[in-house]
Amino acid sequence: MPQENLDTMEYVYAALLLHKLKKDVNEENISSVVKASGTDVNEAQVKSLVAALADVNIDDAVKAAPVAVAAAAPAADAPAGGEAKKE
Repeated sequence: MPQENLDTMEYVYAALLLHKLKKDVNEENISSVVKASGTDVNEAQVKSLVAALADVNIDDAVKAAPVAVAAAAPAADAPAGGEAKKE
């Protein structure tokens, strides 16, 4: 995974933590959480994340996430090439 994606995940985790604690998910709070973790803050990424989350219902997004993962799991068990297993 590229380092840029790892850095972005730190901000997403900060936003999820703030949301769970019923705190405002804003630039100041995300920056504070990331700083508290000992990581340097990239203000542009913080602004980008806050803007991206402006119209997102985080509760709905979190509820939908396990469904997407669970739905993908059976595909991993499917045989290659779409062939059915013969017993």
